[in-house]
Amino acid sequence: MEISFVRIDDRLIHGQIATIWSKASGCNRIMACSDEVAKDDLRKQLLLQVALKGIKAYVIPIETAIKAYKNPKYKNFKTLFLFTNPADVLRMIEGGVDIKSVNVGGMCYKDGKKQITGAISVNNKDIECFKKLYEKGIELEIRQVAKDNKINLIDRLKELKFL
Repeated sequence: MEISFVRIDDRLIHGQIATIWSKASGCNRIMACSDEVAKDDLRKQLLLQVALKGIKAYVIPIETAIKAYKNPKYKNFKTLFLFTNPADVLRMIEGGVDIKSVNVGGMCYKDGKKQITGAISVNNKDIECFKKLYEKGIELEIRQVAKDNKINLIDRLKELKFL
């Protein structure tokens, strides 16, 4: 399986993914990877309805995504992986998925989180996971849409004195 793009966006599949990122990445598959969302049949069905025609979409648990990545029968998949949080990305990498770069596009504000951009808020667990990803050599970049300039997430966390 070829990884065409990896994004953290707690909305998972939505308009930007369907119209911008899927085209920019050249994917033919979208895998929204979340144990929680995979168990929620209503949310899962709503997410699958948003995908573009011609691009097969899945909402699956992390372990299923790891197994699919390693399965040779999916070698022709050019996959856009979506996650709701950095901990799940870390689980994928620790499970043997060869992720080199992660786009961070949307993590909504909730109590206990600190805002780092207008669209991204993080808690201490998120920061710790981003630090571990960075230490593994993973590029962590912030962009809302493909045409935006990349912002280094770790530099942003340091600038705000969160690291």
